[in-house]
Amino acid sequence: MSRFPWLLARWPSSALSLLLLSVVGRQMGLEVVQAIVCSWWGAPSNKSLSQDGDVIIGGLFNLYYKPSYVEQVFNTLPHYEPCTGLDPEVLQNVYAMAFAVEEINRNNTLLPGVKLGYRIFDSCVRYPWALQAALSLVAGDKHSCGQPVPLLIGDATSTTTIFLSRILGPLSVPFISYLSSCPCLSDKIKFPNVFRTIPSDIYQARAMAQLAIRFGWTWMGAVVDNNDYGLFAIQAFQKETQGKGVCLEFLETVHRETIESDARRVALTIQASTARVILIFCLYIDVKTIFLELAKLNVTDRQFLASEAWSTNNDLLRNLAISKVASGVLGVAIRSSTIPGFENYLRRLHPIRNPDDDFLQEFWENEFGCSPGASFQKASLSPCSGTESLEGLHNPITDTSQLRVTYNVYLAVYAAAHALHSLLSCPDTDSSHGNNSSTCSSPKNIKSIELLQHLNNLHFSTPQGEMFYFQGGDAPAKYDLVNWQNTPEGSLKLVLIGRVDGFDLHLNQSAVQWSNGSNQVPTSVCSESCPPGTRVANRKGEPLCCFDCIPCADGEISNQTGSLHCERCPLEFWSNAKRTACIPRQLDFLSFNETLGITLSTAAVSGTVVTTAVFVVFLYNRQTPMVRANNSELSFLLLLSLKLCFLCSLVFIGRPSVWACRFQQAAFGISFVLCVSCLLVKTIVVLAAFRSARPGAEALMKWFGPGQQRGSVCLFTSIQVIICATWLSLSPPVPQRDLGFQGSKVTLGCAMSSVVGFSLVLGYIGLLACTCLFLAFLARKLPDNFNEAKLITFSMLIFCAVWVAFVPAYVSSPGKYTVAVEVFAILASSYALLLCIFAPKCFIILLRPEKNSKKHLMAR
Repeated sequence: MSRFPWLLARWPSSALSLLLLSVVGRQMGLEVVQAIVCSWWGAPSNKSLSQDGDVIIGGLFNLYYKPSYVEQVFNTLPHYEPCTGLDPEVLQNVYAMAFAVEEINRNNTLLPGVKLGYRIFDSCVRYPWALQAALSLVAGDKHSCGQPVPLLIGDATSTTTIFLSRILGPLSVPFISYLSSCPCLSDKIKFPNVFRTIPSDIYQARAMAQLAIRFGWTWMGAVVDNNDYGLFAIQAFQKETQGKGVCLEFLETVHRETIESDARRVALTIQASTARVILIFCLYIDVKTIFLELAKLNVTDRQFLASEAWSTNNDLLRNLAISKVASGVLGVAIRSSTIPGFENYLRRLHPIRNPDDDFLQEFWENEFGCSPGASFQKASLSPCSGTESLEGLHNPITDTSQLRVTYNVYLAVYAAAHALHSLLSCPDTDSSHGNNSSTCSSPKNIKSIELLQHLNNLHFSTPQGEMFYFQGGDAPAKYDLVNWQNTPEGSLKLVLIGRVDGFDLHLNQSAVQWSNGSNQVPTSVCSESCPPGTRVANRKGEPLCCFDCIPCADGEISNQTGSLHCERCPLEFWSNAKRTACIPRQLDFLSFNETLGITLSTAAVSGTVVTTAVFVVFLYNRQTPMVRANNSELSFLLLLSLKLCFLCSLVFIGRPSVWACRFQQAAFGISFVLCVSCLLVKTIVVLAAFRSARPGAEALMKWFGPGQQRGSVCLFTSIQVIICATWLSLSPPVPQRDLGFQGSKVTLGCAMSSVVGFSLVLGYIGLLACTCLFLAFLARKLPDNFNEAKLITFSMLIFCAVWVAFVPAYVSSPGKYTVAVEVFAILASSYALLLCIFAPKCFIILLRPEKNSKKHLMAR
């Protein structure tokens, strides 16, 4: 009982009775079970279509689409009223079965000597009636002239097929369904006796998923029938779209019994939703009710994706009330085909020539409004005149332009015939194998289980030349893609726009007319795709299709729409402004062309010019006491070293090269040591001169004569030369690209391969400067009117302050600004020495010449 919970919920007492009967039937025989069932329900309908033959095949069709019933209380058996509303399209399917049987009987090569017959009943989409009809056919009661059928063509719905297969499965009665497309029926372990001439919904769902992905419909709604067809189909669709960015905003189910209220609920959901594409897996009668409700709400801006159950329904296409709602429907349809001679067969049908055709009688009465003969004349209808005919009649029953389900029925009959032919054909055997006649089946003794084996191995060519075979009981996946387009009359027409073969989809997109009336594909997204330069950031608690777009960080790019991640650029590249491409990083160095470089260059050149001017002034006034005081030779050497200091700063500006990196530090170190050495010697000479004036110290100055002064300067400078030579020979500075700080720029600078070497250069300069500052500080109060030691003290204070501040500024400055800091320190210290030492002297020489005398200089 646990296998049918859905049936128990629907018919608690009835389902229990049916299943108990199915179990009892396995022991008692179908004749007993069928008699009991008939005594409970009675005949569902006394209308049928049949033809006698040596072998009879059964047919189950849902000929009536307006079933009405009155349920009694659940503890009693239900009483069903007759179905109403004969469906002309399904009636065409019935005649396709009859036509195929007649065509096979005329064929001398297929089932030769065996006449094929049929028994066709209506199941009215009701499980008890479908079961009773199936039992009548399989057991061979009075309705089937007492001859059991070995095979059934049907049913049209997946749920009914599942129901009948499970109950009649132990008898191995084969079912060849022409419309049951539930993927669950592909399970040959659960349903070994079910074959289909319609593909599984797996392929239909995959085609719909491909359409959604192709057109970028990532935010959709879905409406499905609450049965095996709808639920399994949407499950297959969700499986196909999983991980591909397609989300369902809502999933609504509808029931046949409560379709009116369900349709109103679905229409309100669609109206309130932001999804613009709606997927519908429902029967056409349910879709019609939903569309009528949408028309009342004037919802005309939705694009519908149709399943094969309603994508080609003429009743929907001709209905003007829903044309605005249904315009632009894009659907998957059963592959259309042609049946030669079938249209002529249909148009020749007439109740006079087919007096036993109950369905044709009813169709005639509905279509022409008269009774076709005295034997079945209704009191409410007048007799037909006899001129009524299907010739020239425009009706779904005679429309053979696109045979879809009809061709599936036709194909199912041929599959049954070829399986019977294979079963009834005895292979030629030689004498060594004896007589095998006992293994050959006869038309009167066909075992369903043997027929089942032949169906599994079936492979034949149809009259149209199409090769057909079952793939695990399923038909090869072939579909049409159709589009509902507007006509001048206001109705809709069906247009073929593509095909599906297996997993391959072929679509003529330019031929599609969308719901908005244009050729522009409608958009249905929760969030617009993230443009290049951004990435997807999922919103917390919302579906994956709803997200925000976050710009990529510096140095990262995304060059595709809807990127989930930003990619980091290679080291030598950086992201552009839009974060869409990696571009080579700009080389960044202290250039002569930029403002900072021009400013520093101008300061260096100005310093050189001023130093040269001072040199000229001193040279011109070299015989004056101001110049001759304290060794004029050292003054000229000091001016030359200052000039070199100003010029060496220019070496730091411009693109670094191997030789520039080596020369700039050596020039800087040697120039400043030469400069400071001159000041140090000058300071020593000043101290020595005043110390020698004391009694007993006259011999001190002989150690500080001009030769000793020059030698001292050369000695101090030589030490720096040795340090620089050793440093540059062992581990010289080299040009290096700094990729780590400036982002879009690559800083090109000179890397100190040996910090020790650079530290020794600066340390030696600092040692000489501190020594000079200390000695000058000692000599600052000597009693000369013009004491040069004071000037040296002040200049060295500024010099030391500049270079003490240089160290932290140099370490903390990024990129090219480290070079700028060093150049600034060179220029600042050079200007400090030049101005503090030579400005007072030039002032006296040029502006106070009267003070440029020995008397004034020696005065206290």
